[in-house]
Amino acid sequence: MFKQHPFLRLVTPNLFQPMLELNPVLIKCVVLAGVLSHIIPVQGAAIYIANPVNYLSLLRTLRPGDSLQLMPGEYRAGLPVHNLEGTSEAPITISGPDDGPRPVFVARPKHNTVSIINSSHVAVRNLDLDGQNRPVDGVKCEGHADWAHHIILERLRITGHGNNQQTVGISTKCPAWKWVIRNNLIASAGTGLYLGNSDGRAPFIAGVIEYNLIVDTRGYNLQIKHQEKRPELPGMPEQPTATIIRHNVFSKANGGSAKELARPNVLVGDSPLTGPGSSDRYLVYGNFFYENPHEALFQGEGNIALYNNLFVNRSGDAIRIQPHNGSPREISVFYNTVLSMGAGITLARREHDPTYPQFVFANIVFAQAPIRGASFAKNLTGGLEDAEKYLSHPFGPLGELNLTATGVQALGPAQGPAGFETYPGAQQDFDGNSYSGARIGAYMTGKSLPRWMPALQIKPPPAAR
Repeated sequence: MFKQHPFLRLVTPNLFQPMLELNPVLIKCVVLAGVLSHIIPVQGAAIYIANPVNYLSLLRTLRPGDSLQLMPGEYRAGLPVHNLEGTSEAPITISGPDDGPRPVFVARPKHNTVSIINSSHVAVRNLDLDGQNRPVDGVKCEGHADWAHHIILERLRITGHGNNQQTVGISTKCPAWKWVIRNNLIASAGTGLYLGNSDGRAPFIAGVIEYNLIVDTRGYNLQIKHQEKRPELPGMPEQPTATIIRHNVFSKANGGSAKELARPNVLVGDSPLTGPGSSDRYLVYGNFFYENPHEALFQGEGNIALYNNLFVNRSGDAIRIQPHNGSPREISVFYNTVLSMGAGITLARREHDPTYPQFVFANIVFAQAPIRGASFAKNLTGGLEDAEKYLSHPFGPLGELNLTATGVQALGPAQGPAGFETYPGAQQDFDGNSYSGARIGAYMTGKSLPRWMPALQIKPPPAAR
């Protein structure tokens, strides 16, 4: 294969492959002349231009630094990311075009569409996953895998995965760490993101989940499962880490299950009680949580910092920090703006749980029951009928909803857990505006119009607004 040529590594579509394999001299001349647009010379790596016919054979040849560029078309044999190992300096990339028509991966019976097993430093980008309403997952880190780490899932559009509540857009069922799940659309799935396993033995560690739009799921938009004692695997983090959930839009305005199948928009589970991972945290900030007719918008336990978020639930509760499989531990809830028909912020503990530092401060909460289980001090609270006195347009439709505060003075210096100002993004508001001094709620005071009006669309980064 010319892929092994000492001067250059490249791959072409099937149309040119026989000619190039037979004549290495012609290869070099053609590449130097630049007359074959599908042959792309790259120093020390290969760029494969693939189509629905040849992509599987090329996928198996990927090595560190290689890229598999998928042409638009319909792909019906799945995407097995099996035993592909890039490096931090030379990741493996599998992607569709940045613009225009995309590759569409169509679900098939009894196979998860993007299947990940024992792979690392791999990026998958710019693909459409059409579930065809089959009971298979869009992206699945398989339960029989040993591990999967440093995986990037970016700009995927995942639709048609709502066959039942256990059908998931993106799922991990083996130990997974240092994943980035960014800028994806998941619509009307059974569950949007389900990270970890119900027995607590497939930890999801040190991930970044950002700028995603997850809407109208039957169950969770996002659930990260609790963790039991962490397995010992090469490269798995042993020092304290954080999983970051930021700048996402989570909505269950439509299609959610009711009664015993009802689920919060987002639920995060506890960390191991002792040993590696016991001090891990969730940093949840800059998100827009919208509507859930049957459950709370956010539920969590473990070590959580929840800040700079907008919560709007005209049907029920907003925030519940409460025991689930584990218990709430170190908790900081600050700089949020909450509008809720039920309970705004609830902090609940088991009777015999140890005492942990837990703070609820500098939030704006208008709800039927604004704050339960924590002090009202240093928060602005009231009933729903008070919201229009202090918020610009709290009952407007999406695209007009404006939760900036009007006529609200800071409640003195914000006092919370030591070092809270060092949390990522804590010194910017929901819109990314920097501030100094005290504030209250998700926005800086004195603003009249947000840069981004809350809507069911991917929240743009501040620099792009």
